[in-house]
Amino acid sequence: MSRTIVLAILSVALGLVALGARTLGARAIENQAAKTADATDAAADAGAGQPEIVVASLSDLDRMAAEHQHDRPAATPAATAAPAQPVGAEEIAFGEVQGQPARGYLARPRTPPAGAHLPGLIVIHEWWGLNDNIKATTRRLAGEGYTALAVDLYGGKVADNPDAAKQLAGAAMANRDAAFAVLRAADDYLKRQGAPKIGVIGWCFGGGWSLQTALEIPPGIDAAVMYYGQPEKDRARLERLRAPLLGLFGADDKSIPPAAVHELEATLKQLGKTADFHIYEGAGHAFANPSGTNYRPAAAEDAWQRTVAFFKQHLKGA
Repeated sequence: MSRTIVLAILSVALGLVALGARTLGARAIENQAAKTADATDAAADAGAGQPEIVVASLSDLDRMAAEHQHDRPAATPAATAAPAQPVGAEEIAFGEVQGQPARGYLARPRTPPAGAHLPGLIVIHEWWGLNDNIKATTRRLAGEGYTALAVDLYGGKVADNPDAAKQLAGAAMANRDAAFAVLRAADDYLKRQGAPKIGVIGWCFGGGWSLQTALEIPPGIDAAVMYYGQPEKDRARLERLRAPLLGLFGADDKSIPPAAVHELEATLKQLGKTADFHIYEGAGHAFANPSGTNYRPAAAEDAWQRTVAFFKQHLKGA
């Protein structure tokens, strides 16, 4: 065979090999691209409909957890004090949220004024959940002349230790849409009961949600009380506030230092909002909680009296 023919055959063979390599490489790239696209689509599908986790809320949660590091949900005098008048109470389902019943604890005076509809209160539990101490405090609030509805933002779960409480609080913070839906359902329920005005109150975890409820459904809230709840920093969101706000804080609270309280108060006043804040010396976080070991009697009693007077002024017009 001549040298020319051999060279021609080798040239053709090498060309075929190169062509095959390019074809295989292209197919490999296509396959990898397809796999990447599939993975991206799967991730998007998995994330679709999932609530956005607010990083700031998780940081707030860590600070709150530090304040409860050695705490336990023991009943405090806020829970053991008897109502000012006899009340009746029951577990109820007051709406539906995400296909599940929204459950809570309803309390009201046994002998309400004849021919009058009582103002309503939405009661938001501490980070321990809707436990017996919150229920007792709900009865105590009802004894002041209100239809009081304690909501459950933990789906029926309660915590008996700080680790469990942090997990439950974190889950609620990560699914804000569901929590707001529960709070709207509570507001709607109290309106259906004939409440002419509605207030909201919460402690600790619930204190932050009390403020957020007043911001989220401003037409539905006529007065709000927040016990050492995390301040809202978004000025535009704070502009939504219509209800007068009572804020009760501890000077020794490391999770919500006085500087943060003063900043919130200043912003609200700049916006022309009605806000009355009190910072108690010698009191830390959870100083008035129905559950816990951080209770400070003098500060808690003063805060309770301010709460009663505040709701009387803004919900009863007296």
